[in-house]
Amino acid sequence: TMKLPHILLLAAFALAPLASNAQQAQRLSATKANDYGLAYSLPKTMLKVTLVAEVTVRKPGEFYRYAPKYLNVSNPITKETHSAKLDNAIISSYGIPDTEETYSIQFKSGYPVYVSLDQAGLPLAINTEETIITDTPEIPEAVKAQPTPLETPAARQVISEEMLQSQSTAKRAELAAQAIFALRQTRSDLISGQADNMPPDGRSLQLMLDNLQAQEEALTAMFLGTTSVATQVESFIVDPAALADNDRSRTVIARLSAIDGIVDSDDLSGTPVYLDLTAVSRGEMPVNDKGQTLSFPKNGIPYRIPGELSASVSCDGETYATRTLPASQLGIVYGLAPNSFTDKKAPIYIIYDSASGSILRQGPALR
Repeated sequence: TMKLPHILLLAAFALAPLASNAQQAQRLSATKANDYGLAYSLPKTMLKVTLVAEVTVRKPGEFYRYAPKYLNVSNPITKETHSAKLDNAIISSYGIPDTEETYSIQFKSGYPVYVSLDQAGLPLAINTEETIITDTPEIPEAVKAQPTPLETPAARQVISEEMLQSQSTAKRAELAAQAIFALRQTRSDLISGQADNMPPDGRSLQLMLDNLQAQEEALTAMFLGTTSVATQVESFIVDPAALADNDRSRTVIARLSAIDGIVDSDDLSGTPVYLDLTAVSRGEMPVNDKGQTLSFPKNGIPYRIPGELSASVSCDGETYATRTLPASQLGIVYGLAPNSFTDKKAPIYIIYDSASGSILRQGPALR
């Protein structure tokens, strides 16, 4: 095996689409055209931390001072407030090509060895079309705040000419309260069938009732205020390289602002969101039965024996996610003998972890 100083262009080899069980892959074949050589980079593990926050805006209504008098409500919203809270954190990992671990591998002729690569050019498998996806957590979608009752068409319908003309807030509040009770009476008459002008069918009745409900909610919001809630989702990429020389690392990956929700780490308006990393274990070279460290096989097919890290996300003293993951930065590179893949009687296959470069599975290859 020859280690290359940079990532080779895959166009130098015979590329063909490869159907896999879970992702789109490419197939590189060791053929006479490329002197039975293959090239690929092992992955460098990257962490993806996705934060999910709920951002809430509460606004008082125009008539909040009159809510106790007209609606018998003692706790309306009295001032505008903004708040944000972290609901969830999702930690995952993926690989990017490690420019310091790129190899050119030479095979003997006689057995058609091939490697499956993902879209980033990272190895997924050798001598098999099967791949294994080890880390695909579901990421929720951001949700915009729904229009408040005062932001609907019904809010415009409930403003009467008398309310527009009045200069007195107290008078407008009285008229709004009267309108609420009039709407409730109309709805009661429609439901009981006592209205003077009943709609011709059930669908028309429901449309009328829905419109009355929207108008009442708009008028009520003028007294009680409105609350709008949005779900914010932001992802941050972290290279755990700090663990290469230290057993622990703490980073402010983002901040939580009451007004803007999830913001960048350098925005000091928010509470810091921490990512704590701990080196759980480090990969070591394998040993023989006598405990002697094995040397890298000649022309060996490279893979990683990764270490493990623990990643934890916390904010304001509360932990939202903790996960243990394999990490290439805590591991070492070892290799398999190349003739294992070209043995005419019992060639083998391997399946890589595309996030760390480790071998997830190996066995006899199907001819």
